[in-house]
Amino acid sequence: MPFEKELGELHRRRSRSLEMGGAANVQKQHDRGKLTARERIDRLLDPGSFFEVGMFNHSDMPGMAEKTPADSKVAGYGKVDGRQVVIMANDFTVLAATSSRIAGRKEAELKMQASRRGHPVIYLGEAGGARMPDIMGAAGLCSYGGGGFDTYLRIMSRVRQTPMITAVMGECYGMPTWMACLSDFVVQVKGSAMGVSGPRVLQLALGESVTDEELGGWQVHAEITGNADRVAEDEAECFRLIRQYLSYMPSHCEELPPRAAVPEGSGDDMDRILEHLPEKHNRAYDMHLLLNCIADRGTLFPIKPDFGKSVITALARMDGNTVGIIASQPMFNAGAMTTDGIDKVMSFLCLCDSFNIPLLFFHDIPGFLVGKDAEHNRVAARVMNYMNALGLVTVPKISVIVRKTYGMAFWNMCGSGCGTDFLVAWPTAEMSFVAPAIAANVVYGGKGMASDRESPEWKGVLQKMVEDASPFDAAGRHYIHDVIDPRETRRYIINSLEICRNSRTGGMSEHRLANWPTKF
Repeated sequence: MPFEKELGELHRRRSRSLEMGGAANVQKQHDRGKLTARERIDRLLDPGSFFEVGMFNHSDMPGMAEKTPADSKVAGYGKVDGRQVVIMANDFTVLAATSSRIAGRKEAELKMQASRRGHPVIYLGEAGGARMPDIMGAAGLCSYGGGGFDTYLRIMSRVRQTPMITAVMGECYGMPTWMACLSDFVVQVKGSAMGVSGPRVLQLALGESVTDEELGGWQVHAEITGNADRVAEDEAECFRLIRQYLSYMPSHCEELPPRAAVPEGSGDDMDRILEHLPEKHNRAYDMHLLLNCIADRGTLFPIKPDFGKSVITALARMDGNTVGIIASQPMFNAGAMTTDGIDKVMSFLCLCDSFNIPLLFFHDIPGFLVGKDAEHNRVAARVMNYMNALGLVTVPKISVIVRKTYGMAFWNMCGSGCGTDFLVAWPTAEMSFVAPAIAANVVYGGKGMASDRESPEWKGVLQKMVEDASPFDAAGRHYIHDVIDPRETRRYIINSLEICRNSRTGGMSEHRLANWPTKF
């Protein structure tokens, strides 16, 4: 056969790359209950769709070529449910997938091509930090910047043009953490950890003894930092969450999200929606029950459900079309939004505005959670950052006042004067600067009535405050568009969204939040 020697060398090198770190290291990976990088790619992508780039990459350090197949990063193109994506997977069997010059160039090129071509990026993380001694010395340090005078900036910053997803699937220190902090959606598998530096480095450099779980386990990032958007029990669930998230998203910022079939039974529960809303305004309830009635059946997809719990952020569908939902959650702090909640909402505003997802707001909020801790956490600055972000949003916005909406929180939840396309209230709504009872105390407290809550005079004052908080006065003066029957909410929103799509912009955003910091 012609060129038998050359073809033999090609086969040898290809086989060596597919072996990854060798049988012993692959077995170690399996013994830890984890898949290899190539197995992960095969499980996530549509069968037979992986198109690898850089299979023959290896370290540029002398004597390291045979020890670094694909230079510890397996990457290329593939399809998820028929959609073209760029995928990168850390190969922990090769030098713990530590970051290197050659792999860095491969990853950088693929990210840039994804933005240029309009392909979502999926990053499967399990890696140590920078590879040593490669990065040591002046030339070693500078070479990690990509070789040019602006290349590192282009690699390590981002303007959202296509969705980016990171899966934290094992020990993720250094580069996988940076990628997670650049991503729109982060799934963390239980038993994994991410951080800037791992426990071993901290022990050697600082004498600090800490476990992976304590440093950056799933509870840390789902509940404390908010850097994990969802938590997966195992790798199979991680892949399911990635596919599900992608189903709501456009491939790039210049198209609308895909429309899906409307599930059977959607809207059937609207006639019973008021059964989930307590008649007493001080009674808690789960806002998810109302949202599940309004959205297409089974489509509510929470984002950061364990962080800033007094506000819900979720993707969903209405009549088959993707929407973003921001809703008060009275089950926690009576719906008062914390500083974590503010950060959570700002991140979600960026996501929706960057990828042409209309926003639905559902108010049942007594205000922002204030006090000494809140002030120390810069609540005032965060509230105004939130308002500034809201002012840059150019996707359609529909706001529904379910129950209470007080003070500054009314405007932050897209109240009057905030560019809301449609602003309506249920007849159950209570709108005011503060709760009527508090207002009565403030206004009349010095007149001897506040201490006698049973007197006819006090009850009269309170009743006047309650009546003034009714939404009909605002509707009568055209400060809100309408007061609607709660059972008509789904149809009202669907009609409103259709009007927004049948407009000059077609529902497309101007993407003014595309370069707002991804994390907070």
